[in-house]
Amino acid sequence: MNKGKFITIDGVEGAGKSTQIELICSYLHRKGIEVVRTREPGGTDIGEKIRSVLLDVDNKEMHSDTELLLMFSSRNELIQNKIIPALNDGKWVVSDRFTDASFAYQGGGRMLSLDRIAKLENWVLGSFKPDLTFLLDISVEIGMTRVEARNAKDRIEQEERAFFERVRSVFIERSKIYPDRIKLINAERSVDEIQTQIQSIIELL
Repeated sequence: MNKGKFITIDGVEGAGKSTQIELICSYLHRKGIEVVRTREPGGTDIGEKIRSVLLDVDNKEMHSDTELLLMFSSRNELIQNKIIPALNDGKWVVSDRFTDASFAYQGGGRMLSLDRIAKLENWVLGSFKPDLTFLLDISVEIGMTRVEARNAKDRIEQEERAFFERVRSVFIERSKIYPDRIKLINAERSVDEIQTQIQSIIELL
């Protein structure tokens, strides 16, 4: 049995990740590929409990290091109990966010040391990494306008604009460092245009 592929989708708030994930999963299903869809933080019973703590607006005083460690704790559960077993069964996994988000949100947004995050990444992931990452890039202004139109914002969505500008900057920088894996997608275009580009890239896997 061939091992499955691991695809992640990331970007700032309001970039349209959920819409494109739906389209990616539908596209893979039409090709006869069994797909496991998941998200970060979360994706497992323990991970979802951690997610509720991380996003609770009542936890405004959470220390940035605590946030980072909780993110990686949730991620470890997801990798060990869901992602790797699915890949070994020949299934493809599509995840809403992965480790790039920690570099962007906790490294860029919270201004934690990127070197420290890299060491934590190496400890938890080792050599494991996504086969492909789609970075949906959109201006913070447009993204946050979309977020404002949705339901009440969670703890992280309530951050100031400067926070998300730093997040976006780190995302873009990572796409330059890892161009073979991270594909920068202009998410300010139509849904159909984005979908067409994404599908053409997946065909090369």
